[in-house]
Amino acid sequence: MNDNAIQFIDVEKSFVRDDGSRQVILDKVNFSIPTGKTTVIAGGSGQGKSVTLKLVLGLMTSDGGQIFVAGDDTTNARGNKLKELRTRFGVLFQGSALFDSMTVFDNVALPLRERTKKSESEIKDQVLSNLEQLELLGHENKFPAQLSGGMKKRAGLARALQLKPEIMLFDEPTTGLDPVMTQEIYQLFARTQAQVGYTSVIVSHDIPKVFNLADQVIVLNNGDVDVFPSPEAIQWSQKPHIKEFVKTTMGEIYQSHLVE
Repeated sequence: MNDNAIQFIDVEKSFVRDDGSRQVILDKVNFSIPTGKTTVIAGGSGQGKSVTLKLVLGLMTSDGGQIFVAGDDTTNARGNKLKELRTRFGVLFQGSALFDSMTVFDNVALPLRERTKKSESEIKDQVLSNLEQLELLGHENKFPAQLSGGMKKRAGLARALQLKPEIMLFDEPTTGLDPVMTQEIYQLFARTQAQVGYTSVIVSHDIPKVFNLADQVIVLNNGDVDVFPSPEAIQWSQKPHIKEFVKTTMGEIYQSHLVE
């Protein structure tokens, strides 16, 4: 097994603004995301958190550098190679991205019906098993509009796990949830990762709460990245922008703990 699930080497990405100037998002950045661990990607609005996920998934192409997934160079993946790359990932989008016209069961079964040759009987067994694991059994015939925000997140996670991904990407997964439900969702993430063993990458503005899940933290700032082996390590940085980040998001003293 490769020690790094994802690796960026000198990756560059920028966009042209309306006035013709260039906005640098990633300026030859280097970082690794360890296999089987949870990495939180943090940073202010517009710093490139979601762009980083899109580069990993091949939804955007970098302007330079290399991106590796499980040791394979996926920088310029196209066609079948890109399809194969994406089968390694599960994605939980900000709004869960459930189809309103489909039941919970059909939403969760969709990847199996589209990407596998499993029989309907096999699909039913797998989907119901996953729904039970995520405390959704009994809600399989409901439509998304009938679900609470937390239930939608769980249904989105169930769908993302159907193809047994090696890597889960979470894009602002607790947006719109109240503090109690946010904590429940984080506990669910921790339990599910412990059971399944996937690598987890979480993009979030929910600092410092999300740090309770983090084995590693990456902070994006003006095209550069700072990588910390733990949330606590951020507090020892002497870089002015990191000290400001700590002051505004973490307070004077921060200590992470395992989500039970």
